[in-house]
Order: sequence, then structure tokens, then C-alpha cells
Amino acid sequence: MEGGKLDPRLRLMQDADMRGKVVLVRTDHNVVKKGGIKDYYRIDVTLGTLYGIVERCGRPIVMTHVGRPRDKKTGKIACDESTSVMPVVEYLRDVLSINIHVPEFTIDPDYGILHIEESIRDAIEDLKAGKINMIYLPNTRWFRGEEAKGPEREQFAKELASLADLYVNDAFGSWRPHASTYDVAKLLPSYAGLLIQKELQNLHRLYEPERPFLAVVAGAKYDTKLGPLKVLHEKVDYLILGGVLYNAYLGAKYHIRIKGVDEEQKELAQSLVEMDKVTGKIIEPPYLVESELLDGRVEGRYRTVSLEELRERGTSDYIVDIDPSSFESTEIKEAVASARTIFVNAVMGLLPHFPEGSKALYMLIDSIEAGERVKKSFAGGDTLQALKELTPGSYLHGFYSKDTYFFTGGGSVLTAIEMGTPYRMKPIEVLLEGR
Repeated sequence: MEGGKLDPRLRLMQDADMRGKVVLVRTDHNVVKKGGIKDYYRIDVTLGTLYGIVERCGRPIVMTHVGRPRDKKTGKIACDESTSVMPVVEYLRDVLSINIHVPEFTIDPDYGILHIEESIRDAIEDLKAGKINMIYLPNTRWFRGEEAKGPEREQFAKELASLADLYVNDAFGSWRPHASTYDVAKLLPSYAGLLIQKELQNLHRLYEPERPFLAVVAGAKYDTKLGPLKVLHEKVDYLILGGVLYNAYLGAKYHIRIKGVDEEQKELAQSLVEMDKVTGKIIEPPYLVESELLDGRVEGRYRTVSLEELRERGTSDYIVDIDPSSFESTEIKEAVASARTIFVNAVMGLLPHFPEGSKALYMLIDSIEAGERVKKSFAGGDTLQALKELTPGSYLHGFYSKDTYFFTGGGSVLTAIEMGTPYRMKPIEVLLEGR
């Protein structure tokens, strides 16, 4: 594989003896929204691992999480079609032309699936006998033990481990240590899948970037992105922010009261403001889209406003997008044109109502030819979906370019940057020899 070197301690699935063995595979097929799939990329890039297991005469049991069916306040789990794995299963049946069995378990009305029931044993025997080609478990987050603490989690991990002989993690985007990504890996011989290996190898683009290095990051929460942003700020030559990250930054720096940005977010952003006073790496898009509404696009109730005007006014309605004219500014165009490494984890506006800023950003970056002169990386499901929907030509250009890489997990990349190495991420660390 191309890219940087893997840690020699990482156990690779290529080295596992899978002949006649049941292999539990954790994927990141978290692509279902409102019961459908808009972007199949995160499924397609795991097919190499699934083929590899079958080629080595292994029998796969696949699992993934979908959405957030668990209410964080009450702990209750809603198991319904909106977070079902069935759209993923139907796609795999279509693409691979194989027989996939999805087991059904008793669902508690409040706490989801309490246990993996013994009824699955018959299906596992059929899998071993070749009567079915794959078992695909229900959404891992439908199981009470997946994100639980204490005995429920420990029991769920043991139940998962009892299904198989080996465990393969191919879910780079699922970096949080849950039962299906971490605990079970301690109970079975465990290996890194082909996709995880590829993602780890391509992180060298960001750890050892060609300079100048430009990063574009957008998001809705400072509490989860501030740590990675600070580390990224130290590494880059230029940084462009979008979404609530940019709104809170502007509120903190210029003392602007922006609807939807609370004081806690502004306080968190203040530390980034202080860092940038010394280096001046953050490029501020000069034109924004201000809207009276968050839940729609109503003519006459949104407008383009300059940052200069906002500073003078001191208040703002909701900032819902970066105006496309910002990407015509000399400072931004020169930063993009001069960059030799570009990293994008950003949807700049509130979709689907305000797509123009994201589209302008993606088109500007696409206008810079890849190759030896510039290496581009895009990260995260939302970013890749927006790139594909808003600029399909740019998406295809990047997809087929060896110098552009699509990371499946935006949060995983930012966490790896913050930690200084991906091998400290718990689901990866547990796959190391002698850990």
C-alpha cells in the first residue's frame, strides 16, 4: 500500500489464519440518514476487507453503529427504521450478490436489545456450512451494552466474543472505545482491517506535511474540536474556520453577539483567539450569510453581510454560511494557490438551505491541480457527502487522483492529530502487539 509506514506492532489481518474460522468485523457503515443512504463511499471502501476475509476462507459476521438511537439524558434506546442497518444490508446484497442473514433479537421498549440471544447459533452454523454468506448484526447502538458502563457492557463484549474466532476492526471512523470497537478486541485475537491500515498510512500527509500547509475546519461544537484545533493551529501555515467554530471565534475576537453562539462557546474560542494573536495564521472569510431563521431559507429574511459591518454593529442574527464571494478574496485565493498540503474537514454552511459557501470552497480547492505540487485530504462523512452532492465533478476528480485522499472519519483524523499519533486511540492501541 502507498503512504507512510505502519507501526510494526500493529497486527494485520493479512497475517491471520482465517481458514474455517468465524471472523467478527467492526465496520463504520454509519451512512444511513432518515432510513436511506446518500453516499455509499464508507461501505465501498470496506469491501476489500470483506473480500480478503472470504478469500482467506473466513466466514464474516459484520457489525456497525448507525446514528444516535440512545438518549444521553435518559439512557433510553429507540430502535426504529431511522437507525436500522437494513439499507446497508440491502446495498451489500445488491453489490455482492450474496445471502446475508440479519438476526432478530427481543427489543426492550426502553433499553433496546439486552442480549445476543442463543437463536443466532443456528445462523452461525449455517454460515460455517456455507448456507449463508454473511451475518450482519443489528445496529451495535441498539444493544444496551455498547455504550454502557459496568456489567452490561462487559456482558455484551463477552457475548460478541462468543460469536467468533477472530476480530477485525476496519472502522477508522469509530474512534471512541465502545464495546464493539475496544472491549471485544481484548477478548479475541484481533487485527487491523485493510481500510484502517490505509487510513493510518495516509495520516503521514498531515503529520509530515509539505508546506505551506492549509487546513479548513468547520463544525458545530468547540468542546469536542478545541483540543484538535489548537494542535492543528500549531502545525499549519494557514487555517480557515467555518460553521459555529468560526461564529464563536468572531464573537470572541470582536465581541459580537451572534444568535446561536452562547458565552461558553465564546469562552472556549477565546483561547484560539489568543493563540492567533501571536501567529496570525487564521484567515477570516470577509463575507457571511446572516439569517433570521435557522430552519429554512426565506427570501427577504437572509442577507450577505461583511465582517466589517458586523464588527461595527456588534450584533448579528444567525450566521448560516460563508458567502461565496469570500472565496474570491485575495488572501484566501493566494493561501489556497500557494499551499502544498490542503486538509478539509468542513461543511461551511447550514445544509440543505445554505450550500453556496461549501460549494465555492470545494470548487476553489479543485481548481488547484493535484500532483507533486499539492496533496489534498478530505475527512469525514458529512464533508464527503457534501463534496459529492454539491460538486460531483470535484468529488470524482479527487476519488480518482492518487494525490487526493478521502478519510472516512473526520473526528478520527482530528483526534489522531491532537494525540500526535493514531496509535494512542484506544481501538487502534488494542490492536498492537505488546501493548
